[in-house]
Formats: sequence, C-alpha cells, structure tokens
Amino acid sequence: MKVCIIGGAGFIGSHFTDRFLSEEATTAVTLYDNFTSGREWHYEQHQGDRRLSVIRGEVADLDRLTAAMVGHDLVVHLASNPDIAKAMTDPRVDFDEGTVLTFSVVEAARRAGVAEILYASGSGVYGDLGEIEAQEDHGPMLPSSTYGASKLAGEAMLSSYVAMFGITASAFRFGNVVGPRQTHGVGFDFVRRLRRDPTNLPILGDGKQSKSYIHVSDVINAVLHMSRTRTAAFEVFNVATGDYITVTEIAELALEVVGLTPETTTFTYSGGDRGWKGDVPIVRLSTSRVTSRGWTCQRSCSEALRDSMISMLHDDELGRL
Repeated sequence: MKVCIIGGAGFIGSHFTDRFLSEEATTAVTLYDNFTSGREWHYEQHQGDRRLSVIRGEVADLDRLTAAMVGHDLVVHLASNPDIAKAMTDPRVDFDEGTVLTFSVVEAARRAGVAEILYASGSGVYGDLGEIEAQEDHGPMLPSSTYGASKLAGEAMLSSYVAMFGITASAFRFGNVVGPRQTHGVGFDFVRRLRRDPTNLPILGDGKQSKSYIHVSDVINAVLHMSRTRTAAFEVFNVATGDYITVTEIAELALEVVGLTPETTTFTYSGGDRGWKGDVPIVRLSTSRVTSRGWTCQRSCSEALRDSMISMLHDDELGRL
C-alpha cells in the first residue's frame, strides 16, 4: 500500500501518517502540504523512516500534485480552509480552499491512476437541523455556511468521478475532531485564553451550542475500517461520538485542565444562539451506518476534549504552539 495524504502535515493528517507508518503493509507515505497550518514537528518522529516523503506544494498546482500521486494506491484528502469563521469577511475562501482544491485532488488522482480517495467532509453539509438527528441520506441538503457548501460540493465532485472514471471513494462527515497536535478549535482557544488571562473567558454566543467532539484516533479507526469493509464504489458516512457537549461545559472542562475553579474566572458571553453567522448551534449526527459495519467510538466528547487540552498544554510548554 502506497498512500498520499493531502494536508498530511496538519493535525489530522499527521495522525494518519502515524497509523499508516505503524502498519507493515504500508510501503510508502507521501505528505503533500503547503504548510499554512501544517507543522514539521507533527511528523518529526518519523524523519528516519525511509518510507516517508514530504512534498511542500499547493494543492491547486495540478501538475505538481499529479506527479506527487503517481504510483500511489490511496489518497487521503484533508486539505481545506482551517478557519470556518473567516468566510464572514472573505466569502470566497471556502471556494478557493475547498471546492477548487477538491477538484484538483480528484483530477490529479484520475491522471495519476489512483484507485481510491478518502475525503474529509463535515457535518456542515446538513445545514441547521436543530435537534433532528441527521442520517447520511437526509435531504434536501441546505448548508448554512460556505464551508458546508464547499464540503457538499466536494462530495458531489467525488461522486461524479466515481461514476465517470472508475475511481472508488468515501466521504466522511466528521463531528468536531480534537486530539493531540490540534491547532484550532473551541477547546484550543479556551485554553490559550485562560493561560493569558485566568480571570475572564470570552465565549461566543450563549454557551448553549451543543455538538459532538470526537477524538482523532476514533476518526482514523472509522475511516480505515470503512475503507477496508467497502460495499460500494462511493459511500458516505457520519463519524461522531453519539453524545454531545455544550460550549459552556467545554469552558468548565478547560478550567479544570488548566487548574482553575469557577470562582476564579468569569465567563463573558457575546450573546445570541450561535458563535458567528453560518455557525450551526445544534448538531446531531446519526452513527448507525458506521456502527452497523462494526466500528465503535472509544471516547466520549468530554474524554476526547480533555485529552486534547492536556496535550495542548504539553505542546505549549515545548514551545510548539
């Protein structure tokens, strides 16, 4: 197995690198990244592994990307805009760093003769469903953010290439992914703010936003298990914990991790029912499809977040953040 990971130096990509290089069947892993949010220290423990190659390049550079994919069996596509709220001031960002990049990936895979693509989609494709638990075949799909729209466009692109060119592919609609090496996200932001000012913690919205936060190791287990138990040329899966946590509960967990108490810190809410325009305050994802195929999530939301924030403290102490 030869694997090319697009966005491979990033948070999730580096964990895929760990997993693939831990398997004897893997003969080559190529990381393709522009290092906007990727970090060299994410994969430094593998620097001596001759199976690892790192290519610094833009995904939009189709010729360079195609050349990087030649000879590989599998592409894991993780590249996208890492700052979802940025579209508020730059509406084009998710088209340029989402839709366009996914076209580059699927076209490069076609040109290079890659057999399979695994695509990181997201829950934003469903839009704002409130308490409705979204099934993979929910319709109509009405994203409420340009980020969700770009992910849905990416799924459609994959589906068309599967039908037209014989590639196999899977799209994974993740909950919020957390864990070691995380570079952004609500828990990450809370810990950084509390380290700077332990007396006050600003919180976007009313703190009642409620979503699933899943550990990166559970994500990788799900993705690889679904790939290896494939039943169709193109498949779509929700990947989430099955439980949920509010933003205020995450703030309380952050206090605990950094060694503070509720008496020492004031929570200051910005107001409204969501963090920004396009944010979906309540997300519920059905996981019956992945669990029926034998996958089981190992960590709850709070366990995944606690692990992520503790790891962040360690990375901060090492000067990595």
